[in-house]
Amino acid sequence: MIIALAQINPTVGDLDGNREKILQYARRAQEQGADLVVFPELCVTGYPPQDLLENDFFVTATQRTVEHIAREAPDGLGLVIGAPLPNDDRYGKPLYNTALLFEDGTLQDRVHKTLLPTYDVFDEDRYFEPAEERRLIEWRGLRIALHICEDMWNVHYPKGFEGNHRYECDPVAELGAKDPDLFINISASPFSIGKHATRNDLVDHICRRHERPFLLCNQVGANTEIIFDGDSRIHAADGTQVACAASFEEDLLLWDSEAPVEPCTTPHDDVADLHDALVVGIRDYYDKTGIFDKALVGLSGGIDSAVTCALAAEALGPERVVGVTMPSNISSAGSVTDSEALAENLGIEFKEIPIKPAVDAFDEMLAEAFAGTEPGVAEENIQSRARGVTLMALSNKFGHLLLSTGNKSEVAVGYVTLYGDTNGGLAVLSDVLKTRVYDLARHINARADGPVIPQNTIDKPPSAELREGQKDTDTLPPYETLDAILKRYIEHKKEVGAIVDETGIDEDLVRDVLRQVDQNEYKRRQAPPGLRVTGKAFGIGRRIPIVMEWDREVVEALAAEPPASRS
Repeated sequence: MIIALAQINPTVGDLDGNREKILQYARRAQEQGADLVVFPELCVTGYPPQDLLENDFFVTATQRTVEHIAREAPDGLGLVIGAPLPNDDRYGKPLYNTALLFEDGTLQDRVHKTLLPTYDVFDEDRYFEPAEERRLIEWRGLRIALHICEDMWNVHYPKGFEGNHRYECDPVAELGAKDPDLFINISASPFSIGKHATRNDLVDHICRRHERPFLLCNQVGANTEIIFDGDSRIHAADGTQVACAASFEEDLLLWDSEAPVEPCTTPHDDVADLHDALVVGIRDYYDKTGIFDKALVGLSGGIDSAVTCALAAEALGPERVVGVTMPSNISSAGSVTDSEALAENLGIEFKEIPIKPAVDAFDEMLAEAFAGTEPGVAEENIQSRARGVTLMALSNKFGHLLLSTGNKSEVAVGYVTLYGDTNGGLAVLSDVLKTRVYDLARHINARADGPVIPQNTIDKPPSAELREGQKDTDTLPPYETLDAILKRYIEHKKEVGAIVDETGIDEDLVRDVLRQVDQNEYKRRQAPPGLRVTGKAFGIGRRIPIVMEWDREVVEALAAEPPASRS
C-alpha cells in the first residue's frame, strides 16, 4: 500500500482556502499512486482555532466544509483529515478534536483525541471532550493505530530518558497492545529549537517498543505567534527513519509499505532552523493577514534591527521592506552609516529622518514640569518614544506593518521603552536571546554571497544610544551571563539555587536578574505578539500575574521546610 503524508500550511479560519489546499494535495497524492493520503491535525480549521470554536456558525460551516471535502475528494482514495466534531452528548465539552477517515465520499471511521494539552500555548481542554476509548481502525485489511498529536507524547520512556508523563493514560501503549499493523499520528506540533531531535528520539522509542512502523504528518507554517516546522516522517518498525519531509515548507511524502527502504537522515542545525522558523513566521504573518503590503523596520545600526531587517527582506523580498534610521544629536556616526550599508546590502528602501526637532520640542514643552530635577531616564526615553511616534506615523500613512526589534534578553528584564522600541505589530526576536541574535547575524552573512550585516554592527558593543557613551553593560551584566540566567529561569523554570549551582554566577546577581524579570511583566503584556521559537516564550504560553507580591527568599525558605506532621 502507498500512503502519502500531506504536510500542508493551513490558515486559521480560512475554511475555503484550507478545503481547496486539502483537495489539491489529495489529487496530487492520487496522481502519484497513493492509496491513502493523511493530513495534519485540525487541518480544516487551521491550528489553533482558539475561540473561533465557540462560534456556532463557524462550527457549522466547518462541518459543511468537511462534507464538501469528502464529496469532492478523488474516488478510490482514502483520506484522513483533522477537524473539530460536535459532541452530541448533552454532557461534556461541545466538541471533539477528531481524525476522520473518508473514502468515496463516505465516512469510514473516526478517532477522537484523548490527551488534550493545557500547558504553554495549548488550551484544548477549553473546547474539546477527550476520547473515552483507544481503538484501532480497519481499512483495506490494515489495522491502523490512528491517533492525534499529544496522544504520542505521554509514552513511558526507558529509565533515564525524560518524558512528559502529564497524564495517567498512554494512548500509544494501549493501541500498541491491540496488535496494529502501523501507527499513524496527525499533528499540529509547534516548532522550538531542538524539537527535531526530540521527535526523532520519541518515534524511534515507540517503534522499538512496539515493533511497528510509525507515520507522522505534521502541520507546517505559522499562525500568529506559533510556528510549525512540518518535519513529517516515516520510521520503520526498528525505529529507522526511512522517509522525511522538508522542514518549514509544504511537502507531499510518499511511502510504499511493500518497497525496500533506505535510512533517511535529516541533519539539522539549531541556528539554521531558528533562521528558517523566523522567516516563515514573518512571511505567514503578512501573507495570511493580508492587511499590510510592506514591513517597516527602525534601523539603529545595532544588531537587533539589522537581523530583523535581514529576516524580513528574506521573508517578503527586499522590495517589500522599508528601513528607517532616526538619528538624534547623540547618535554615533555608525548608527546612520551602518544602517545605510545594511539597506544597500539588502536592496531595500531606506529613509533617514532625524528626531532632533521632536526631542527639542518635548524638552521645551516639559521644561517647566521637569524644573529642579536631574536629567535621567525620562529624558532618554523621549528619544525612543519620538522614534516610536515617527515609525507609527509612517505605518499609518503608508499601510506598512512595523516590526518590533527587541530581543528576549532585553524584553525579559524590561530594558525596553514602552511606546518607543516596543511599538509594532509583530515582535520578531522577542523569543531570541541576545547571544543567539549574534549567531543569527553570522549565519545570515555566511549563507549569503556577500556580507549582508555590516561587520561593524556585529563587532561594536551594543548600546541603546540614549545618552553619550552609553553601553548596555552600564545597566546589564554581559549578555553571556545574563542569557545563562534567563534561559534557566524562563525556559527551564529553575530557581536561584539551581541557577547558581549550574553557572557559578554570583547569587546576588542572579536574584537581581530574576527580580527584574518578575517586575516587568506589565511591559511584556503590552508588547506585540512575538514569534515563538523556544519551549517557553513570552506571550500566550507564559501566564504570569502582573499584580503580585512575593519575597523570593521567604518563598524559598518555606519550600525548604519539612512537611508538618499532624499532632
